[in-house]
Amino acid sequence: MGVLLNCYDTTRRWTLALLRQPWFVAITLIQPMIWLLLFGALFSSVVDIPGFAGDNYKTFLAPGIVVMNALFSAGWNGMGMINDLEKGIMDRFLVTPVSRAPLIVGGIAQSALSIVIQSLIVVAVALATGATFPGGPLGVLAMIATAVLLAAAVAGLSQAVALTARKEETLIGFVQFMALPLTFLSGAFMQLSLAPHWIETVARYNPVNWAVAAAREAVAAHPDWGYVLARMGLLLALAAACLWLAVRAFRAYQRSA
Repeated sequence: MGVLLNCYDTTRRWTLALLRQPWFVAITLIQPMIWLLLFGALFSSVVDIPGFAGDNYKTFLAPGIVVMNALFSAGWNGMGMINDLEKGIMDRFLVTPVSRAPLIVGGIAQSALSIVIQSLIVVAVALATGATFPGGPLGVLAMIATAVLLAAAVAGLSQAVALTARKEETLIGFVQFMALPLTFLSGAFMQLSLAPHWIETVARYNPVNWAVAAAREAVAAHPDWGYVLARMGLLLALAAACLWLAVRAFRAYQRSA
């Protein structure tokens, strides 16, 4: 019970911090919106390529943009941890009886809330510009849940890097190094059967592609829920592993403080 109360308190703290800076949600949406609207228009003729499944590129692209947005937004989650470290806030937490895991969970929960809000906006814009989601509301909810699971894993990894490096420059470099290659080595923008064989092979082990494939399947006309849940299970396991890694990094920081 004590751990749950600690999780609630830390989540509330991070959520209030998000509410005090709502522009973060808007600013991190700029790039996904550009990609949705620009790529959606620029590559609309991709559907004419023989072998491409579907006749609406924005319908194909929208799940990839939802997942990509989760990846990029969650990647910056460690910035809040670095800010707490620099201001000495985290050192004050260390002298309290609060458990260490909730200090990590709070930031991840904030990231998840932000992703839900941003994903709903992306879905609304996609629908307004011609995309369709035959899977209906249930499929959209599953797509957003998939993005949240990926975000939880990336946020945990971001916090682990923040606690280890303790420098904003290092975290920025890590996010830039990680996010774009993982995005382009997935099926976010192109059907993998039309991509080079080596990209298709790498994508099988790419968590971003797990999320994209599950999200796209969830909003299809006749979803294979077994496939969706299997990919979500992989993402959940990854999120748990990244949370464990972040807690280990926090304990290493505690020993050095």
